[in-house]
Amino acid sequence: MPSLPLLACPVCGDSLEPDSGFRSLTCPSGHRYDAARQGYFNLLTGGGTKFQADTAAMVQARTHFLAAGHYLPMATELARLVAAAAPGAGTVLDAGAGTGYYLGEVLRPLSGATAVALDISKFALRRAARALPGTYALVWDVWRRLPLRDASVDVVLNVFAPRNPPEFRRVLAPGGILAVVTPRPEHLQEIRAEAAMLGIAAEKEERVSASLAPGFTPLHTGRCTYPMQLGRADVRNVVLMGPSARHLDEAGLERTLAALPDAVTVTASFTLQIFRAD
Repeated sequence: MPSLPLLACPVCGDSLEPDSGFRSLTCPSGHRYDAARQGYFNLLTGGGTKFQADTAAMVQARTHFLAAGHYLPMATELARLVAAAAPGAGTVLDAGAGTGYYLGEVLRPLSGATAVALDISKFALRRAARALPGTYALVWDVWRRLPLRDASVDVVLNVFAPRNPPEFRRVLAPGGILAVVTPRPEHLQEIRAEAAMLGIAAEKEERVSASLAPGFTPLHTGRCTYPMQLGRADVRNVVLMGPSARHLDEAGLERTLAALPDAVTVTASFTLQIFRAD
């Protein structure tokens, strides 16, 4: 891992640098953060965060679902769009990285890029650190001031995650790229109501654009829609891996699953938006 003027100490704002073994991060003022056994760093100190982190069960469900390749067409399209918009990107930040699945796909065509994965779930970052060795996997609350220096990254990814436009703009270099992925209203429409999943606002695409003005110029808005063939285990995982899991009637979900055929065709539908930092 190269030592770059990239990270900022969340306590004092000084440059935060890794040691030679990438087992600790320290700043000139002496603040130190040691890597967990699984390779991630927890930068949240004191009161931590008031937001709910994804649980181990949610992360396990997501890992199984993504490993089955159901969202690979979208991830591949995201990687293509980012590589086209920022072909020479040297630093990529995934704000709300989860297990690092989408970050891993985006990094494939960006040879040698340094990556930072932020998430408030240590369970997710355990997997991200393992899947993407050499990545700065940092437990952090995206709503806070990000632990990165001004104008230090070339690309920010934001996939199904909270957005902090002022901070995204601050850490992006001039002309840097922000890539946002959100689900469309028809996403999972065949099972959403039956499985008591949360709804998706019809105006989500427009709300994203409005929240990023001023500060960002829209470059591209595309849609990625395709059918998925899901078995009962896949349906269970897609329900349990997202925010709907926090409001779930598990007995009701099992009744819904039992009534499904062995395989069901379910729509995957996403909006992919690319913005350039002004």
